[in-house]
Amino acid sequence: MIRFVMLLAVLNACQGDETLTAYGAADTIWAVTEIDEQAFAASATISFPEPGKIRGQGPCNQYSATQTVPYPWFKAEAIVSTRRSCENLAAENTYLRALAAMTLSEVSGDSMILSNEDGATIVFEAVR
Repeated sequence: MIRFVMLLAVLNACQGDETLTAYGAADTIWAVTEIDEQAFAASATISFPEPGKIRGQGPCNQYSATQTVPYPWFKAEAIVSTRRSCENLAAENTYLRALAAMTLSEVSGDSMILSNEDGATIVFEAVR
C-alpha cells in the first residue's frame, strides 16, 4: 500500500504545467511585431493567463484558445473570438490563421517566437 501511495504521489508531481506558460510566457502580454518576416502594421497581443489557456486581443476582437502540448511544442486549439468588424479585419484574419498554424515556441527574455516546420513565424515582444 505504501508503494502505491508513493507511486501515485510521483505521478501527480509529474503532471505539472509543461506548456509555454511554465517556460517564460506567463505573466506577460506579448505584442505581435512581425509575421513571416514582415512587420505587422496592426496591433495584436497574446497572453497565457494560466496553464493551458491563451487570451489575446486582435486588431478588432478579443480571442481565446487552449494550449496543452508540452514546451517547446505549441498548438493554439479551439480559437474563438468576438465578432466585431473593423478596418483591420484582414490583418486580424491573417494573424489568427498564422497563430493556428504554429507548432513550435521559443521564449528568450523579452522575445517570443512561434514557428512551424514550413518556416512560418510570428515574432512577439513583451509589453508588460
